[in-house]
Order: sequence, then C-alpha cells, then structure tokens
Amino acid sequence: MRSGFGCARHRPRVRHRPLRACARSTDRGVRMTSPAPHTVSDVMTPTAVAVGPRAAYKEMVELMRQWSISALPVLAGEGRVIGVVSEADLLLKEEYRDEEPELSAPGSQAFDEAAKAAAQYAEDLMTTPAVTVHPDATISEAARTMARLHIKRLPVTDEAGLLQGVVSRGDLLKVFLRTDEEIAAELRETVLPELPPSARAEVSVQDGVVTLAGQAQGAALIPLVTRAVRSVEGVVDVRFEPGAREGGHQGCGKAS
Repeated sequence: MRSGFGCARHRPRVRHRPLRACARSTDRGVRMTSPAPHTVSDVMTPTAVAVGPRAAYKEMVELMRQWSISALPVLAGEGRVIGVVSEADLLLKEEYRDEEPELSAPGSQAFDEAAKAAAQYAEDLMTTPAVTVHPDATISEAARTMARLHIKRLPVTDEAGLLQGVVSRGDLLKVFLRTDEEIAAELRETVLPELPPSARAEVSVQDGVVTLAGQAQGAALIPLVTRAVRSVEGVVDVRFEPGAREGGHQGCGKAS
C-alpha cells in the first residue's frame, strides 16, 4: 500500500436475520429468548479513512481535521489493520515539546511515550496491536469495549483482519433513532405473540419508553418480560401498569 492516506470504501454485507423472541414452558417454568440484536455491521460507517505505515505526522493531523475524526487505522498489504494512530498519540509531540524525555527503561510507558513524541511516521506512532471489532459483534459488545478502553472509535475487521469500516460512539446510538411505531411493531411481531397467556399485555411506546398494561400475573414473569422487551433495539426503558387500559389495543404505536 502506498504511504499516506487511503480512503477505503467497503459495501456493507446484507444479512437477513430473523428477529424472533420466544417463551417456552419448561419443567421449571417459562424461559424466554430475546430478539436477535442489531450488530456492528448495521450501524458502522463502511467508508473508512485510513493511512499506510509511512504516512507523515502532519498529513495525519490534516486528515483528522479534514474528516473530523479522532483516530486513523493503519493498513498494510491489501487492507489489514496493523495499528491505530489516535489524537492522543499525536499530542505526545506537543506534550514533550518543552521537556526532555525521561530516561526510562525500554518497554516502560514513559519510554514508549518519549519514542512516540519523537516519531514522524504512522508506523512509529501507532498503537499496536489495534483494538478492533467484528461486523457480527453486537452493539452492546462494541459499547462495552469502547467504555472499558476509553476509546471513541473502533476499526471493524473481518476474520482475516481486513478493514470493513469504522464504528463510533455516535454510530452505536443510531438504534435510539428508531420511531416509537417501529419499536411497537417489532414488539408486536417478535415479543408479544410469544408471551405465555399469563403475561399478555397491551403495549404503548412514548419516546422509546415502553409501557406494558395488562394481566401480567406472577412477579417471576416481570423480569423475564422486561429482559425480552429491553432486547429490542431503541427501547429506553420498560414500565408496567396493572390492569388493561380502556380502549387500548395490543401493539399501538404511541401512548395517547
């Protein structure tokens, strides 16, 4: 791959996953499974801005500003991700501008930071190995990885480590842009029909908050129903109201 900037465009793979929820009677009671969750491939940006190992320092700064991004995947060969250069990596040069690098043992954090502060190219600035996520990972898995490592963006790679796109914190929040009608429709199609008779309820959705009103009998069923409803992408919260609503109907789009 040539040094410098490479703008890789990848078509997202289209998959048709059955969104099914079920409640099964067992010897120990009712056991529910959840709708198949959305995955990273559903929300990622398939066009990624990336650089080669010999991309220059100033070029990377310009790319981050031009594309309003906080990190650049570093690619080798046909698009294999070998590292990531972040704003934090680039800022080390400014951090050490007025200081003499500490004399530290090779392999220590201070030693690595001093080396990056003196670096001019991506191959010396990048953090490696890169933290990546697979297109089939769930949105929850990607969110937990970002939170645990305090990072804003993740390169999306396939089994061979080839770049498929990039997913950001903002991308993960796209599921909450679903309309109340879309959420209610999925609940009606995948969750409500599979509930046991003792847990049937009327559903309404307002600003992503799902309200279940009806004849949910038995405290043991409430956490099971709650878990199934929360698994639907875009649900902000779940509330229960005892008794049926007058004039209500199962699966309505919004609460009146």
